[in-house]
Amino acid sequence: MINTYEMMFILRPDLTHDQVNKQLHKYRDLLKQNGAQKVSMEVWGKRRLAYQILKFQDGIYILTHYTGDGSQVAIIERDMRLSENVIRYLTIKLDKGFEFEEKDIPELQGTPVIAPIEQPQVSTPVEVAESVEETSSTEETPEEETVAV
Repeated sequence: MINTYEMMFILRPDLTHDQVNKQLHKYRDLLKQNGAQKVSMEVWGKRRLAYQILKFQDGIYILTHYTGDGSQVAIIERDMRLSENVIRYLTIKLDKGFEFEEKDIPELQGTPVIAPIEQPQVSTPVEVAESVEETSSTEETPEEETVAV
C-alpha cells in the first residue's frame, strides 16, 4: 500500500551552500533508491530554534514529502541519526487525501535561500546623568519637623 509521508529535518547552521546541496541530493537519492515514487523537498532556510540543540541556536529547515510503502522511513531515519550534519528530524504519515506535486531540489548556489536571522533592535540607553540635576553638598536641606502626638 502506498502512503504519503512528510519529513522535516534540520541541518546544522554552519554548513555551506554546497554542503546543504549535497545533503539534499543524498537524501533524495536514498529515498528513490529504496522505493519512494514521488519526492519533493522544500528549503525553508535558516531559522531560530525553539531551544538549543547540540549548542546550536539556529538550524537550516528542510521540508520533504514522499510516497512509498513505509520501508523508507527506517532507512532514512537511521542515516539521519548517524549523520553529524542533521541535528533533528521527524517523519509523519499523512492522511490519504493529501496530494502534492513532485518538485526537484532547489539549487542553493548563489541564491540567498539561507537568509540571516533578523536580530531584534535594541534601543540605546539614555544617559541618566544629563537629566538628573546635581545638588551640591554645601546647600542646606530643611530638617524634618517632629510633631508630638
